[in-house]
Amino acid sequence: MAELEPISVIVTSVGTEQQAVEISEELVARSLATCINVIPCLRSVYRWKGKICTDSEYLLLIKTRHSLFAAVSEAIRELHSYELPEILEFAVSTAEPNFHRWVAEMASGVPAPEGDPEPEPAFD
Repeated sequence: MAELEPISVIVTSVGTEQQAVEISEELVARSLATCINVIPCLRSVYRWKGKICTDSEYLLLIKTRHSLFAAVSEAIRELHSYELPEILEFAVSTAEPNFHRWVAEMASGVPAPEGDPEPEPAFD
């Protein structure tokens, strides 16, 4: 079996459900991510501009190719409302092979033309 391209989980947080959905849909539409989980109801406590802040946020878990980190980061900064969005990458050292292949195949970095059906993933 061929070596699979490294994949990652990129994490960012946003302040509203609407922004979580908008960023998620845009990253998937641009083929920068295969799948994004939106986790609601987080409480974030942080220091910003000399003050301790507490906010409710939504966490996005973005599955993508490691090689697309720069493009995903750029897109998040473009779409995000925060002055300094959290953008963290976690390398996936091991994943179920079929899931790994699906992430690598679907996150091509090249948006599919409108109306073109996606290829069906091929599982062993």
